[in-house]
Amino acid sequence: SLQPLKAKPVPKSSGASQRKPREPEIASSLIKGIFRHYAKMPVSRDAFRVVEKCSERYFKQLSNDLEAYSRHAGRKTVEMADLELLMRRQGLVTDKMPMNVLIEHYFPMEYRKLLIPVAVCGNKVIPSK
Repeated sequence: SLQPLKAKPVPKSSGASQRKPREPEIASSLIKGIFRHYAKMPVSRDAFRVVEKCSERYFKQLSNDLEAYSRHAGRKTVEMADLELLMRRQGLVTDKMPMNVLIEHYFPMEYRKLLIPVAVCGNKVIPSK
């Protein structure tokens, strides 16, 4: 009456993942850090959830607009000019407040050096295009 147990066959997977692909997200710790820097006061968890949701929507719209600008120009790559046009349409960049002033105001020195061309000795321009 003792019979060996038989293993149940394991169904083979088709190789394709069963999970739905997720959209990339901005790290909540990054959003919290930025928001805490500017808020300078305690913020409730519910408020952070709303800020995260608003940030996601903002960056999704921002990327869609930049994609539309580059497509309209007949390019497959988003360039600095597309971002400057978007910021000009949003009213952030004006004749009185050019992009370089915003960069100098909000970015640390190491990023300023990367974003704003600077002439150095020997007529070299850094960063080179």
